[in-house]
Amino acid sequence: QVQLVESGGGLVQAGGSLRLSCAASGRTFSRNVMGWFRQAPGKEREFVTAINWNGDMPYYSDSVKGRFTISRDNAKNTVYLQMNSLKPEDTAIYYCAASWKYSSSRYGYDCWGQGTQVTVSL
Repeated sequence: QVQLVESGGGLVQAGGSLRLSCAASGRTFSRNVMGWFRQAPGKEREFVTAINWNGDMPYYSDSVKGRFTISRDNAKNTVYLQMNSLKPEDTAIYYCAASWKYSSSRYGYDCWGQGTQVTVSL
């Protein structure tokens, strides 16, 4: 029943880059909005970014704006998260999620991946 699968996480030094991928089933990927959330130990899951079907209207949280870029390839049923200028505070498990409309709340998404770990060292 897995419909979203993240990959690309790992360990990187501060200032470095990573690109995450989220592969989705056709039914799940047909939803208008795909988003990325992250959750660090002891903290709530927080919104990172989201993108619409056409890929021309990305939305970013203030904490990652200017550093992260979300993109979408509908032919490949894949959404990407390019992360540049990484900081230790970016360390978290990153989750891909699907929604019918834009939302910065975790409760606005009803389909989730298993998550991929991103660790940023000094």
